[in-house]
Formats: sequence, C-alpha cells, structure tokens
Amino acid sequence: MRELRWHTTLLVTGLAVSFPLVWALLTSFRPQNAIFEIGPSPVSVANYVDAVTLFPIGRLLLNSFVTALGVTALQLLVAVLAAYAMLSLGARSLRWVLGAVTVSLVVPLQAMVIPQFLIATGLGWRDSYVGLIVPQLASCGLAVLLMWEHTRSIPKNLLGAAAIDGARPAETLWHLVLPQLRPGLGAVGILVFVTTWNEYLWPALIAPSPTNTTIQQGLALFNNQEGGNPGPLLAASVLACAPVLAVYAIFSRRITAAFLQAGRR
Repeated sequence: MRELRWHTTLLVTGLAVSFPLVWALLTSFRPQNAIFEIGPSPVSVANYVDAVTLFPIGRLLLNSFVTALGVTALQLLVAVLAAYAMLSLGARSLRWVLGAVTVSLVVPLQAMVIPQFLIATGLGWRDSYVGLIVPQLASCGLAVLLMWEHTRSIPKNLLGAAAIDGARPAETLWHLVLPQLRPGLGAVGILVFVTTWNEYLWPALIAPSPTNTTIQQGLALFNNQEGGNPGPLLAASVLACAPVLAVYAIFSRRITAAFLQAGRR
C-alpha cells in the first residue's frame, strides 16, 4: 500500500509538471481561430510555418547549440583538470579549495554580470560566440564539484602504479583517469548543456541582435512582435524545447546512473 501511494504521488507530480509542455505541443498544431477553444480541432502546421518564416528560428537554434556546446566543452575541460589537480593536494589545501569552489556556488551569477559585461564589451566580444561562451565559465563551480566526486573514487594505487611505470601526469590523465570518468563526463556535460541552453540573462546583455542571440532571448523578442498571435509563439517554444528533450531522452539513463553512483561514494 505504501508503494502504491508513492507511485501515485509520482504519477500525479509527473502529470502536473508535464502538462504545460503537452498543452503547448497540442495547441501549437491548432489553427489560429481554434487556439482558445475546448475540444478537438483540425490539425494544422500553419503556426510552425509562421514561426520559421517570421523569425530566424534556425539561426537562433544554431546560436544556442554552438553556445551550449562551447560552454559545455570548456566547463568540462576546466572541471576535469581541476579535479585531477585536486588529487595531488594535501588534506588542508584540499579543504580550502573545496571551500572556495563551494562559496562560488553561493555567489549569485547576477552579481557578476556587470563586471563581466564591461570586460567583454571592452574586449569587443559583443554579438559574438566568444562573448556568449567564455564569460559563462564563471559558473563552472558545480561542474568542478561533480567531477571531483567521480575523480576521488579512482584508487590511489592505480595512480601510484602509473607514476612508478614512468607515466607523466598528462599520460596518466589521458589513459587512466579519463576512461574512469566517462559516465560522469556524460552526466555533467548534459547538465551543463541544458543549463546553458536555458540561459536568458547573459545572451540578452551580450548579444542583443536578433540574429546573434540565442533561442531564449529570441523567444522574448518573438513574443514582443507576435504577442497577439500565440500560435507561432507556441510553435517556436516547442522547437526550442525539442533539442534539449531529445538529448535528455537519449542520455537519461546515463545521467541517473552517474549521479546515483556518485551518491553511493
């Protein structure tokens, strides 16, 4: 009986969370004159045609994909190198480093927006992929902590054996550490990718141009232009969610397994 109540609660919660997305998906295929009606209606793709023709959806999705992929790659690089370097720290130094990384998670990202914007503008990074990607490395603290949880489980005797065999630190990282981190790399990478894809504030500041910004800022601009026409806006929102949902659907088991494995350590 207890399991039945638990599964019923999970089912109700899942339905409540997924209802807005399902409603948006179904409504996006309704004709404009039937969007606010209750009951069945003819299926139409006119909203998707309008979304593609009235706004550069393809370019915005490309910008979001390049930005999310670039931020993910750089944050994983920093996180892996930092976690690997932390293996050689003493207990006291390790506590200080972990404390500093943890404190960085407490600082709101909005508090760093003004200096980041001034620096990026001074370097001429506005309306560019570099400006969209590089400053978002400031939020890599979570990736560092998650990769550390996976890295610290590597047996010390394996690292010692590699050093005795004459392996250099870079060779140990490439041939020994990285193969052990594959599940964690996949899970953390997808987490960073989804978070970056949904980022709104920074692209709005550094890339205000409609053709150089990301899909989240593009949806806001689309809403300002087509506020009285919700059909194409719903279609554009569905197109914006589709890549993230597809990535998560493909790798959901890997994400769950990696975090459960890290939680047991």
